[in-house]
Amino acid sequence: MDILIIGGNRYFGKRLTSALLGAGHQVTVLNRGSSPAPEGTLSLTADRNDEAALEKALSGRSFDVVVDQVCYTPRQADIARRVFAGRTRRYVMTSTVEVYAYEDSAVPVTEDVLDLGAVAVDLGLPWEDPEFLEAHYGEGKRQAEAVFAAAGAPFAWTSVRVAHVLGGADDFTGRVGHYARRIRAGEPIAVPAVNRPATYVYVEEIAAFLAWAAEAEFTGPVNAHSHGALTTARICAEIEELVGGRTVFQEVEVGEVSPFSFARGYAMDNSRAEALGFRFRDSSEWLRQALSETVGAEVEA
Repeated sequence: MDILIIGGNRYFGKRLTSALLGAGHQVTVLNRGSSPAPEGTLSLTADRNDEAALEKALSGRSFDVVVDQVCYTPRQADIARRVFAGRTRRYVMTSTVEVYAYEDSAVPVTEDVLDLGAVAVDLGLPWEDPEFLEAHYGEGKRQAEAVFAAAGAPFAWTSVRVAHVLGGADDFTGRVGHYARRIRAGEPIAVPAVNRPATYVYVEEIAAFLAWAAEAEFTGPVNAHSHGALTTARICAEIEELVGGRTVFQEVEVGEVSPFSFARGYAMDNSRAEALGFRFRDSSEWLRQALSETVGAEVEA
């Protein structure tokens, strides 16, 4: 297949690219040109926020599948709907567990708890403002999905709701490092008084899932995560084993809490993905390895 990846040069995006190349697909990577395209791929350069530039870069090209790694806002989704109409038969959007951030459920949530038809889309919000976008990350993804779910989508589409990702020496988020430094120093780790477990996925596993989704035919949202929800305490216990030191939790009623700490329950249910044919591992099988990869890289740095 001829597959276009939008923004495939970072973290699990580059692993996805490698997986698709290894499967024999022709892969084209579109980005702003700030980093070279991975070896073995074709390269297109455009700012995906600039519709005219995107149209120009794609002139005369069509693809079996588009995998959009960097669709964060309804405005970007709206552009993609127009630009890729007639240029692809299938569109895969990388979404996030954070679309469920308004939920507070005692049981894992399925895809249908979020009614995309009821999501109000506001293209006029300041989505181009980095601070606004960061503060409204889940809302941006939620509205982007709603744009594709609207009646009359010009291509088959799916949104992959990715769990919290762990692993890799190239984890750029700093979340594991936050814990490692505090545990090593015995400094307090701020958590909510009621700290809910959450769903996670190993970086290699989510890349494999996205490659599988690109080759599949299903449509609509799908949750993607490993079995076995994890607590902050479980993650910290593993990091403590790796770096030494002591975990000290400090419960806070208001204010900012540490990453991987959740006052609301919105762990995901991956039954749909498994019914479609993908088999996830249990988080206990990869957690130590994933954390070791990231902590080890930070120690070496």
